[in-house]
Amino acid sequence: MSTTQKELRGASRWALSLNAVLVYAFFYAPIALLVLYSFSDDDLVGRWGGFTLDWYRAFGQNDEVQNALGVSVRVAIISTLISVVLGTMAALALERFRFRGQRVFDALLYLPVIVPDVTMAVMMLLFFTQGISLLDSIFGIQLSKGIATVALSHIAFSISFVSIVVRARLSGMNEKLEEAAQDLYASKWQTFRHITLPLIAPGVIGGGLLALTLSLDDVVITQFVAGPGSTTLPVYVFGLIRRGVSPLINAVSVVMLAASILLVLLSSLAQRARGGQAT
Repeated sequence: MSTTQKELRGASRWALSLNAVLVYAFFYAPIALLVLYSFSDDDLVGRWGGFTLDWYRAFGQNDEVQNALGVSVRVAIISTLISVVLGTMAALALERFRFRGQRVFDALLYLPVIVPDVTMAVMMLLFFTQGISLLDSIFGIQLSKGIATVALSHIAFSISFVSIVVRARLSGMNEKLEEAAQDLYASKWQTFRHITLPLIAPGVIGGGLLALTLSLDDVVITQFVAGPGSTTLPVYVFGLIRRGVSPLINAVSVVMLAASILLVLLSSLAQRARGGQAT
């Protein structure tokens, strides 16, 4: 190899390394600044005033923040449990059965992944507004937007993500194991319980953690369909920005960021799990 070629290769590696550094800095520098200034002892968000944990103490003592956190957790748990069941059923139906209208059902199932959040939010708002009005006029049932409408909205978009993850697991599963179980006189329920479910469990868990993360992080759709007493933590943080930013928002954002990263890591580990996977 000539000296010129070595110099060109060295310059290329240097340029690629510099590009990688710039990309990572672009992604993670804002996160580092957020974490840093969440410990700043100053009333201004972007000014360092010495180290303090007061904003995290305020996070734990603020009743509004705790109420919003409680709503977020309740909505996330309810929507995740229902989304996992429905999303897994949808994935099984699409991968293991053939029926009329399957392609239409498949396309409709993935619409929430493609549709913008604002469009989804407007659709859910119109649906609940008209639905509540219809129930009131026909049955005299007076309902209002609240935790139930937020949970239903989260279920509407979480099912698709759960289904995607579970279908990926099903597509890589050896169907001969299920056939062998049925050849040994196992019923369909026994085959699902003892063969299929253990094999797709990492995908189900990963899809559930992904749904939980999406529910805890959602702002746009939740803001449209929430009512009095159903403000989630992300919506509360957005409200803080509109009313006036204080360093408390840094501490709240760091807590939300840590929870999201933990859930994403758990989801990734669950999807990579190979336990019980047939080769």
